[in-house]
Amino acid sequence: MVETKVQPSGAEDMKKQPLFRDLNADDEQPEISEMESLCMHCGEDGTTRLLLTKIPFFKEVIIMSFDCPHCFYKDNQIQPGSEIQEKGIRLQLKVKDKTMMNRQIVKQKTAMFRIEELQFESPPFASSGVLTTVEGLFETAICGLEQEQPVRKIMHPELSVKIDETIQILKEYKSGVKEFTLTMEDASGNSFIENPFAPKDDPALSIEYYTRSKADDESLGLFEENTIENTEQKKENTEQKEKKEKNTDHENTDIEEKENFRDEVLEFPSNCSNCHSPVTTKMKIISIPHFKEVIIMACDCDSCGYKTNEVKPGGAIEEKGRRITLKMTDTTDLARDVLTSETCEIRLPDLDIELCHSSMGGRFTTVEGLHVKLKEQLGTVSRSSQTKEERTSLKLY
Repeated sequence: MVETKVQPSGAEDMKKQPLFRDLNADDEQPEISEMESLCMHCGEDGTTRLLLTKIPFFKEVIIMSFDCPHCFYKDNQIQPGSEIQEKGIRLQLKVKDKTMMNRQIVKQKTAMFRIEELQFESPPFASSGVLTTVEGLFETAICGLEQEQPVRKIMHPELSVKIDETIQILKEYKSGVKEFTLTMEDASGNSFIENPFAPKDDPALSIEYYTRSKADDESLGLFEENTIENTEQKKENTEQKEKKEKNTDHENTDIEEKENFRDEVLEFPSNCSNCHSPVTTKMKIISIPHFKEVIIMACDCDSCGYKTNEVKPGGAIEEKGRRITLKMTDTTDLARDVLTSETCEIRLPDLDIELCHSSMGGRFTTVEGLHVKLKEQLGTVSRSSQTKEERTSLKLY
């Protein structure tokens, strides 16, 4: 689709509101951007509508809807509002009854899904990204198979009979009367299956993160730079090494500059992680006693009022992981300093709560601070819940 004209609704208010906002039933007119786009079916101009929103316990998404008044072609799809994740994600849901067919699903175009009992698989890039349910996945698969059936019955009658049998089996599973296992794998890491028990674990849902292969990176358009150096590059590297060995005074100057750099607070432009509005992020390098150097980054958004402080590791990744268990005996333990990285998993067995990595990002705080942050996240989800039952269950924590 080619953009030709942008007409955002409420342009004056959009500057003061977060870019990605929670959907709210009290918001009668959500901010929807409209633009004229080229229809790829008839070549005339149609209208594309964009809605930027957030899904609880997931991330930002862009919902797109296209409508052509000339050929009446319509298309709905979803795009991730964040970048490709460092690892791919593999989700597996064991559907046991009809109520689980209403689970919300975000399936990106880079994701595949498979019904294990049927050995039925929909490959990645077979369709555009969608915001749907488990039942909706079956409906889309059935419609896709039925689309070319009239032609198959004439050209390939034997194949059409087998496909009819498959369609009937899919319809039986779609009704929810049979148990099955749904597996969804996304190399971009941006697909999602709803967990109605969040932040608790869902016994029917398993989540696994995996390292992408070279083929996965290439399918996502990620290519490694060519590390093979030619003769001229090797020669330049040799000359640079010789210059560094001779210019010892220059090296001493660089060391002094680095030491001064540690005492400064750097500022650089970025986007708010909550609403993606332009903000100024402050950064400083500090050394934690008996530990190592870390980088603290903080920003304050004037648009949505969101404040954040994150901690990035200042050194390389260690060879081994680390598991730390703290048993609290009195209130003084709440004041203990805690450093969590983006890949850290936090478990509170007494509350039956588990926070996966990237749930709160890197953070340098206290034990009490972790509980406060968890309470804030639950409060945000409670306000965005759609039903009274969901709000009540979240208030229990």
